[in-house]
Amino acid sequence: MGTQESGGRTETTPSGGTGRRALLGAAVLGAGGAVLGPSGTARAAESRHGESRYGGRGLKGLPVPTIIGHRGASGYRPEHTFGAYDLALDLGADIVEAGDLVPTRDGHLVCRHEPEIGGTTDVADHPEFADRKRTKLLDGVFVTGWFTEDFTLAELKRLRAVERIAANRPHNTLYDGRWEIPTFEEVLRWQNEQTRGRGKQVWIYPELKHPTYFRKLGLGTEELLARLLRRHGKDRKNSPVVIQSFEPTSIQRMSRLVANPLAVLLSGANSRPWDFVENGDPRTVADLVTPKGLEEIASYAQGIGPTLDLVIPKDRAGNLTEPTTLVRDAHRAGLILHPYTMRNENPFLPADFRKGSDPDAYGDVFGAFRAYFATGIDGVFTDHPDTGLLAREDFRTG
Repeated sequence: MGTQESGGRTETTPSGGTGRRALLGAAVLGAGGAVLGPSGTARAAESRHGESRYGGRGLKGLPVPTIIGHRGASGYRPEHTFGAYDLALDLGADIVEAGDLVPTRDGHLVCRHEPEIGGTTDVADHPEFADRKRTKLLDGVFVTGWFTEDFTLAELKRLRAVERIAANRPHNTLYDGRWEIPTFEEVLRWQNEQTRGRGKQVWIYPELKHPTYFRKLGLGTEELLARLLRRHGKDRKNSPVVIQSFEPTSIQRMSRLVANPLAVLLSGANSRPWDFVENGDPRTVADLVTPKGLEEIASYAQGIGPTLDLVIPKDRAGNLTEPTTLVRDAHRAGLILHPYTMRNENPFLPADFRKGSDPDAYGDVFGAFRAYFATGIDGVFTDHPDTGLLAREDFRTG
């Protein structure tokens, strides 16, 4: 996903780390970004030719396949923390997915994997919030826990992030409690700080989570996001912020509010986007990935973020089969593809690339990357950006 925030991030300092196809089409090529000047107001970091003094050619200047740090470097730090975001840049990620955007009760956008925060924060350890535990119907599924929309920002700032999948990443629990929940406005400031400190444009890839659910609660997240982007001068076609959502109508709404590059996320072929369910649209993802469906998406978005299974399906044993025509068809429609999500650990890899059964052990992730890169995808989300970069180098050198 003005100075409305209640304080900055904790336990973080700005890092001073390192660092074929025209991505996202002509509509989004060019320079990116706004940076904060000494007064703290947004200033466009563009030359008279419209190019960022840090970004050069914008997304055209990024390597392909583009390596996108999924929720930061979430293979090494609790996801959606400034620790994970900083590390993703230190490891060389081309773009950082910062963050999954959900609202607070008082209308701030914060970065959490889901609105339910029992698994990603220490909220259960706060007796003062015990009575906030609820069971809610979230996109047709009953979910029990604590939800961001029941907290003010000031209350959420009393919580700290924890590792979400500790069974697979016990080493990440070392960092439990170190970082607070970031707001998206803090992310925009962090982006500016990192751009200045690293001398290169930092790109981010926020996702609007469950926008139909929140709109029914009176929390229009698209409008909240557009307002923030406009306030920081990052609502333009050349701004270094790519917006994504699993709900196509949400992306259509964003296309009317801002000029940023946009991407529609796509889950399993037989699934239906929740906005389609609510609106009575009978189509499934399988309909959206046909040439006709992709042409429709291309009328309001510049890219898609399909699950990797839509690129190369698996058989019943979990082994990779033959690639689909999705990459070819999407490219013909003028769309780029940034599939999700590559992870190093065995349980998340195709069966034919696993090594043993230890849920925390790494499999042949380089082999898996090679198989997906060979399809012609334009980039990939990964929890381990350093692995992705090495895999890209392997792929390029043969």
